[in-house]
Amino acid sequence: MSDLEPGRSEAASTLPDIPIVDPSTQIMETAEDVRAEQAGSSGSRVGGLLKSSAVMALGTVASRALGFVRNAVIVIALGTGPLGDVYNVANTFPNVVYDLLLGGILTAVHVPMLVRALEKDRRYGEEYEARLLTIVLGGLLALTAIAMVCAPLLVDLYASGFTPAQHKLAVIFALFFLPQIFFYGVGALAGASLNARGSFAAPMWTPVLNSVVVIIIGGAFLLVAGPGVTPSSISNNEITLLAGGTTLGIVVQTIAMWPSLRKVGFRFRPRFDFRRDELAPVGGMAMWTLLYVAIMQVGFVVNTNIAVRAGVRGEHEHLGYGVGLTPWNNAYLLFQLPYAIVGVSVMTALLPRMSRHAAENRTDLVRDDLASGLNLTSVIIIPSAALLFALSPELVTAFFAHGATGLADGLMIANVVQAFALTLVPFAVQQLLLRVFYSLADTRTPALMAMGTIVISITLGLVGYAILPTDMIVEGIAISLGISWTVGCLLSAAILRRRLGGLGAGLMVRTHTKIAVATVPAFVFALGVHELFFKLFYYRLITSVAALAIGGAGAAVLYVLVARRLRISEVETLTGTVMRRLPGRVSS
Repeated sequence: MSDLEPGRSEAASTLPDIPIVDPSTQIMETAEDVRAEQAGSSGSRVGGLLKSSAVMALGTVASRALGFVRNAVIVIALGTGPLGDVYNVANTFPNVVYDLLLGGILTAVHVPMLVRALEKDRRYGEEYEARLLTIVLGGLLALTAIAMVCAPLLVDLYASGFTPAQHKLAVIFALFFLPQIFFYGVGALAGASLNARGSFAAPMWTPVLNSVVVIIIGGAFLLVAGPGVTPSSISNNEITLLAGGTTLGIVVQTIAMWPSLRKVGFRFRPRFDFRRDELAPVGGMAMWTLLYVAIMQVGFVVNTNIAVRAGVRGEHEHLGYGVGLTPWNNAYLLFQLPYAIVGVSVMTALLPRMSRHAAENRTDLVRDDLASGLNLTSVIIIPSAALLFALSPELVTAFFAHGATGLADGLMIANVVQAFALTLVPFAVQQLLLRVFYSLADTRTPALMAMGTIVISITLGLVGYAILPTDMIVEGIAISLGISWTVGCLLSAAILRRRLGGLGAGLMVRTHTKIAVATVPAFVFALGVHELFFKLFYYRLITSVAALAIGGAGAAVLYVLVARRLRISEVETLTGTVMRRLPGRVSS
């Protein structure tokens, strides 16, 4: 999923192509948004959007940074082989079930409908919210219980290639992990309720607590069990420590929102006076959203099984390093970092605004919102993709190649990161275009498009499994997803062009051309640093950190200098905002 997402476990990142935004989605626009819109200029709109996104991006950076450390600790403790694959498969189940049956609906349906309800009347909006909470909380409890009963079936579905020892352990892990479904849902609803009352900090920062808990648990597991633990040799106490501690992190994250809810005056009183006129439009939108997410899950099931079977095949071929699901999961986490920090923050600010403009039949403003969001996202996403490609070996060496994960395991992750880096731009663009459909209260079109794009990704993934060397199969999955996202972008753009009376394509093409030109010298510099350090030092911890610092900082400076020379207004706005927030600077 998406999604990327400060209110979610990093395991959620294993669900590519599912458009789930952060459950802490901003419901009310800030005063800066309104003033920028009244000013009417493109620069003002971008500035307002940037200010709306800034507080969210800050929390996202912190939670993603700790989440990255958390995943690194788990990889160091478990490795990228059989045990790591079992943990990752089982830990995706709560995200899979939640996203399939509730997550997509909360994002694509609840946010636009709540915006409309609050626009209509504040008291009515709160009553609508209470009715929704009553339904969803009951559904979460039932869903969690059913999922736990079906744990063996989930393992069969998502990892049919597991050995008997892996299968048995995956079922045990799943029983520990599946209660997270309830807490994910409660956290999503709590985040939306806080944002509706103008409180944004807690949903963005509480995931840090989750990461801290899991980092401690991962470190404790490594101390207790040591490296080299396998699905056959892991003890019951070690299972309880690892699996129970992982779920404890989600519980702590959810409970930590309670003080903030009390502070803003939130009081939950169940309401059973459900209204047909409310549920009918929500039900129609929800069914199409459910179809969309179900289609995406078909792709995820196939991709997961391909990756798992690649890992098992690698074990049989005695490759000596992991080539299955764990490298793919961690590469996907790295790939999503720029999007999670920038793209999710921008879209979280955009969706309520676009929904209001769509409700007012102001398609011209929806079009302007799309252009502003796309340009602001791309000024970060495009150079980030280039840097990920150039410096991924050093990045992975520095953070993952320790403990049970050797250098060969780490470089395998780096190869997959490079494949994913080629797909980052179409992925981010497609996620933004999907939000435009949702703002128009259209969940049908994304579902219909998904039927075509999922066939592309599945077909190419299976072809890759059949013809590629074992250690390139998961890279093939990444490329197949990228091709399907590109097709999705083209289809979405063509449809939205008709719906919105154009997309302002000329200006967007010029802006993106400038961004690409500004990225070239930054990419060349970073790649040069990589080649120099590789030839002089190969891949060592200290030299990899140095290469990251020199290559990353130098490339960033080059990019900003060239971008400002080319007068890319979004870069000017972004750097101006950053400079005003530096210590000692006076905000204008």
